[in-house]
Amino acid sequence: MLNSLIMLVAITLTYSTPLVFGALGGVISERSGVTNIGIEGMMTVGAFAGVAGSWVTGNPWLGFLFAGVCGALVALLHALASVTFAADQTVSGVAINLLAPGIALFACRNMFEGAAMSQPVTTLPRIFGATGLAGTPFANLNVDITVILALIATVILWFVLYRTKWGLRIRAVGEHPAAADTLGINVYRTRYACVLVSGLLAGFGGASVTLAIVSQFTQTSIAGQGFIALAAVIFGKWKPVGTYGACMLFGFTQALVIMLGGGSFPIPSQILSMLPYVITILTLILFVGSSVAPKADGVPYVKGSR
Repeated sequence: MLNSLIMLVAITLTYSTPLVFGALGGVISERSGVTNIGIEGMMTVGAFAGVAGSWVTGNPWLGFLFAGVCGALVALLHALASVTFAADQTVSGVAINLLAPGIALFACRNMFEGAAMSQPVTTLPRIFGATGLAGTPFANLNVDITVILALIATVILWFVLYRTKWGLRIRAVGEHPAAADTLGINVYRTRYACVLVSGLLAGFGGASVTLAIVSQFTQTSIAGQGFIALAAVIFGKWKPVGTYGACMLFGFTQALVIMLGGGSFPIPSQILSMLPYVITILTLILFVGSSVAPKADGVPYVKGSR
């Protein structure tokens, strides 16, 4: 029983980590007033970039960093459309979700001799489950380093948003950009920075799939995790800590799928595969009404407007 419980915790932490990175990206972007539906596409690019960087250099850490940079580059397109050209942010995000996976697949085919999946690569180191714990139940708590990095990122984002002057400016821009502008805050620059950080974190989220959970890129590496991350943002009420907890919930549903799928329960695999998405939809239905987004979220800012 203890072995199964520890394994359930380990799987929950592992599968919630990509969601945490993606959701934190959504939090900082939407806190500044820019809706980022393109998290899914940015995570997909990050998933491939992480593998590509690790394959070329043989160093998964460089691959992880490269994934963040590529995610930020994709986010730059969203910032250009949403901030500079005041385009519809939902349309821009949907376009990225259509474009980015195609770019990732095209690059994969060119890099790996026409294959739609990459070769296995060197992955990030794992923590716990070490030799000293061998033979004990805690050996099942074998998670990768990105679990710790996601927790650190959550604490840092919470500190920045609620304990720093820059965080106050971000929240001001997301609530009332015109008032922030009159106080000398550069709304455009703030939103650009937040969207780029959003892409950076989403890239890390994608890489934490291909450099930790699995060791290669495929077309289904992300498989809707970007959209689940956006649901976690809403469920977490646009707050880093609440969003982290929501990601843990969704990670737990994935852990249940794995645990039940490997057991003796007579549950069809199709039903189990649906579980994380069903939980996501139910969560949105039950809690979206009680969540209040930043007032200027999704509203392009035109200087001089009120």
